[in-house]
Amino acid sequence: MFWLLFCIFFAACLGAGVTGGLFPPGPWYRSLSKPSWTPPDWVFPVTWMVLYVCMAVAGARAAMAEGNGVAMAFWAMQIAFNGLWTPVFFGLRNIKLGMAIIGVLWVTVLSAMLALWQVDTLAGVLFVPYLVWVTIAASLNWGVWRLNPEEAAKGSVQAG
Repeated sequence: MFWLLFCIFFAACLGAGVTGGLFPPGPWYRSLSKPSWTPPDWVFPVTWMVLYVCMAVAGARAAMAEGNGVAMAFWAMQIAFNGLWTPVFFGLRNIKLGMAIIGVLWVTVLSAMLALWQVDTLAGVLFVPYLVWVTIAASLNWGVWRLNPEEAAKGSVQAG
């Protein structure tokens, strides 16, 4: 049963990850000023694949635990916001709205981590690296906004 659940949760993760292929960074992102500590491009897919495995294991473990309703709700919520950020930031090129979404994503990842921890300690621990990565991503989003105020203003007009 674990492996079937793992495959279901991993498919959800890959579904969110597909947005990276549908809305790649491209020339627009490359032209933006970025913080000096921005990771190299190859780090992103490698990190996400590791995180998706951790997220799927956590989801599968929690799905088999009793009293998992809140944890499953937060797991579903975080993967929805995870899949939403890329089309907003790279597709719409809306830096400000991307910042709002990643802020909500951070809260849902933290909430999921805490809820998962309550039903399965390992499941909660497996979300710790994810929370760290979303913190880095949010800081990067903030840095791009700060370093590119004119682009951030354009995104607000496009979305409005």
